[in-house]
Amino acid sequence: MNAVLENPRDPRPLDTLGRPLRDLRVSVIETCNYRCPYCMPTDFTLEETALDRARRLSFDEIETTVRAFVRVGVSKIRLTGGEPLLRKRLPDLIARLVAIPGVEDLALTTNGSLLAAQVLALKQAGLHRLTVSLDALDAGLFRALSGGRGDVSDVLAGITAAEDAGFSAIKFNCVVQRGVNESQVLPLVERFRGTRHVLRFIEYMDVGSCNGWRREAVVSSRELRDTISARWPLRPVSPSYRGEVATRHAFVDGAGEVGFISSVSEPFCGDCHRARLSADGQLFTCLFASRGQDLRSALSSGEDALAERIATLWQGREDRYSEQRNAPVPEAKPGKKIEMYFIGG
Repeated sequence: MNAVLENPRDPRPLDTLGRPLRDLRVSVIETCNYRCPYCMPTDFTLEETALDRARRLSFDEIETTVRAFVRVGVSKIRLTGGEPLLRKRLPDLIARLVAIPGVEDLALTTNGSLLAAQVLALKQAGLHRLTVSLDALDAGLFRALSGGRGDVSDVLAGITAAEDAGFSAIKFNCVVQRGVNESQVLPLVERFRGTRHVLRFIEYMDVGSCNGWRREAVVSSRELRDTISARWPLRPVSPSYRGEVATRHAFVDGAGEVGFISSVSEPFCGDCHRARLSADGQLFTCLFASRGQDLRSALSSGEDALAERIATLWQGREDRYSEQRNAPVPEAKPGKKIEMYFIGG
């Protein structure tokens, strides 16, 4: 393999900024049963990116691709969508992926609406961790934020089922938009304080091109920390590992912790070591990418060729969009960006 390596004993290729490849997010399906405004608004047409089933990677193809990524240094896998629980026989795929030598962590991100009926099978298949997107507890607001399709009671039932199945430390992601769901911040914190679960607040990001993003709608992590700490004092906690996306803060009274993902106000491009695989086999090296790189041709040539292709593509990676967005003199923006639902956020 010709890719530049971090050191002679480390198989991970380095990109042009010296960042190794460690995490892979695999979108197993591009469709969703919700229409969240910041991801897939109700008035957005899916014609440009919707796939027919024949174009989605099969489980055999996903397994081979993950094996190739592991060969170049990936050890953490996250399954995403769209809504991944819409993919039939998902526990079968999970069982195959956790059996791959080198996969140390396998997680799944879901909106939670279908979790109650499936979570036991996910756990039995070997899923390590679970993340649930939850932007509101208020039933009316939740329904509005899901595009009129979601019922928060279904999600809460799924959370209870997940706890019963043995997921004792679930992560919850909340995207906060100014003037939309700021009122839900403290109720969400109050609900999960005192548990092993971790609530993470995500700054509203300009992912894709369909959500009408405005910087004025961003509630910064600093503002959110101040709001929460005024009610329940917080203290910073050291990262669990270099490149951890969320900054961690613990409650001073010992009632757990919360996290903040600050791509807009505090870009973390310098430590980004994540790649994204779309449901149709494209590699995206940045959440804000305009296009992906097709891996199907290399995949058809086998695992060796695919691993070489991945390493070569990663070696040429130079993405740092969030830093460019925040530059004193903003650098040229990319063209139309890939939508969030297509690559799993």
